[in-house]
Amino acid sequence: MQLSFNNDSVFSLRDLKEGQTGVIHHLNLPEDLACRLMELGFLPGMEVTAAKSAPGGDPRVFRVDGAEIALRLETAAQLLLFPLPLQAVK
Repeated sequence: MQLSFNNDSVFSLRDLKEGQTGVIHHLNLPEDLACRLMELGFLPGMEVTAAKSAPGGDPRVFRVDGAEIALRLETAAQLLLFPLPLQAVK
């Protein structure tokens, strides 16, 4: 299922380092899995932050819409993000 915004600089959810945040661009997954993740809050336009991971690094925990959800890296690689715009420094 492809749901997206227009943007050229996308990267995968898997690429986020702990504490980094991005905005979901689109889900490049089969429709049933994409729908399930969207029910959990992984919708295009939503901010997602990388949190802790298991000792081996897989699965990883991501924060989205006030929830913490663990995803396997294989699945996280199929959620594409674009970076948050840089905030102006005062």
